[in-house]
Amino acid sequence: MIDENEEQEPVGALSFDDFFRVELRPLTALAYGLSGNRALAEDLAQEALMAAYRNWDRVSVLDNPARWVRRVVANRSVSSFRKRVVEAAALSTRLRVRDDGTSRIGPMPAEDEHVWVAIRALPQRQAQVITLRILDRSTVGEIADVLGISEEAASTHLRRARSTLARHLAKGDLR
Repeated sequence: MIDENEEQEPVGALSFDDFFRVELRPLTALAYGLSGNRALAEDLAQEALMAAYRNWDRVSVLDNPARWVRRVVANRSVSSFRKRVVEAAALSTRLRVRDDGTSRIGPMPAEDEHVWVAIRALPQRQAQVITLRILDRSTVGEIADVLGISEEAASTHLRRARSTLARHLAKGDLR
């Protein structure tokens, strides 16, 4: 049997304030990679950290609380995306306005923005997996754990995302 006290001691010793300071920036980067919107990314990261704070007695004793908040960010970014799609469709229908795709949101350098636009155009799970890999430098196992999927599924999504991005890069389709 695993000695639970041994596993929990380093994590349990971390106060929420310390956890917040360590995780805010990487969570915001992850959320930005998934959403493409800086303000929304900051909101998503803060919401995830608030959820961790409200449940800190339970979250702090997990093997990896950071993975828990990453899952919250990933899930909430999906919910946020769905909500924005519905709102945009409703607005478009009411005002008969179409988005021509020329607006650029976020502080990404010009040479990187086209890559993130392409990543956000991938199917949802592929975008999540590649973003966790790039921004968080997560292993396939960590990605699977964060997203609540099998390692095989995470590996498949990662392979497909890389393949699609490589094809677009080779064709120059990303600009």
